[in-house]
Amino acid sequence: MTRPTYPFDVRSRDVWAIALPASVAFITEPLAGLVDITVIGRQGDAAVLGGVVVGALVFDFIFSMAYFLRTGTAGLTAQAIGARDPRDGLLHAARAIGIGIIAAALMIALQVPLLALANLAMAPTPGVAEALKQYFEVRIWAAPFSLINYALLGWFYGRAQAKTGMMLQMLIHGIDIPLSILFVMSFGWGPHGAALATVIGQAAACLLGLVFLVRHFGGFRKIMALIVPDELFHGHALQRMFGLSRDLMIRSIALMGAYAYFAAQGSRLGEVPLAANAILLNFLMISGFFLDGIAQAAEQLCGKAVGANWRPAFDRAYTLAFRWGTLIAVGLALVWFAGGWYLIDFMTTSEPVREYARMFLWVAALSSLTGMPAFVFDGILVGVTLNTVMRNGMVLALALFLAAAVVLQGAFGNTGLWISIHLFFLCRAGFYWWALERKKAGLFSS
Repeated sequence: MTRPTYPFDVRSRDVWAIALPASVAFITEPLAGLVDITVIGRQGDAAVLGGVVVGALVFDFIFSMAYFLRTGTAGLTAQAIGARDPRDGLLHAARAIGIGIIAAALMIALQVPLLALANLAMAPTPGVAEALKQYFEVRIWAAPFSLINYALLGWFYGRAQAKTGMMLQMLIHGIDIPLSILFVMSFGWGPHGAALATVIGQAAACLLGLVFLVRHFGGFRKIMALIVPDELFHGHALQRMFGLSRDLMIRSIALMGAYAYFAAQGSRLGEVPLAANAILLNFLMISGFFLDGIAQAAEQLCGKAVGANWRPAFDRAYTLAFRWGTLIAVGLALVWFAGGWYLIDFMTTSEPVREYARMFLWVAALSSLTGMPAFVFDGILVGVTLNTVMRNGMVLALALFLAAAVVLQGAFGNTGLWISIHLFFLCRAGFYWWALERKKAGLFSS
């Protein structure tokens, strides 16, 4: 049976209508991390700073295993919108929320072995390990709120409601940031306080997001009437959801595995290199979240094009995403080269950490340029749900990164470790381009 076609145009303003609010929202995520690191870092204790840094990375890794709730839901919802689904992708959101609740319950139940694994993997010094424990035992309670938020944000962004997604993400960090300053700098609660602020911010956004979802469909009774159990648990739909979830989970684990290895190698160099690399890694994360705004636009528009079965819209969205992504990447690199020293000095009062971070600022600043193609391709592939391509590309890039890191770090120390991160980005982008060129035609029916 021939798929129907629903033509539509894609313009630069369509890209920016999604990318701009998404970028504003995404930038609050590393900003919250910057504030946590800064309020802890300004206490002058490198061990406590290292513990919070490692703790944040551990949760990035744990939650990354469920990040498919956001990316997968966004891609499926965008395709549903393009195909004129009368329920606006509601069933995709409902499935994702259910999976998120189950996954969060498992995380909380397994918190003791998860912390033990974190200590084994990161090999922290005793001072760092104690701070990590304090942070972990509070932050784990954000799990149900964080995972439901992933599902909700995926649904909002998949429907091109970027302003709503922006508002929810800004609410998370608009609560997290001032509470972190209050709890740490005024109350002296240290890692406990930084973690508690995050839990409260995630909970507030989760409750508001659920209210928005229910209101969109006219109330709780109406939304429940639209969720037909036979359709919610339909075999093919569940198989597609779990297949997508599996591949995106593997992809996320591989991605966070690269970052975890990077942090672990810094930890093994000592407290000062760990803290300095963590500060510079935030530069990379900030670049990524700016570029993720463009990737989010590419995800929604390319996914909508596949759902609408309209190749011209896909090609136009693809071209515009890379055009604007290149301009943003160049601008970010110039900002880091020109102003990176000032940000380093603001984030920590430790002079040894400052000096060490300045030595490697140049190589960290290049990350926006080398990372841009990979970030944009991530958005495109999520939108068209080519999950196996994402999985295979990320695993291949991780293998190359680990091999390169062993060789280059041994030869050039911390500089070699940073060069390996750049190779990780470029390998992903190259594989994604090659695979997508082979599969483009099959995404659309004549």
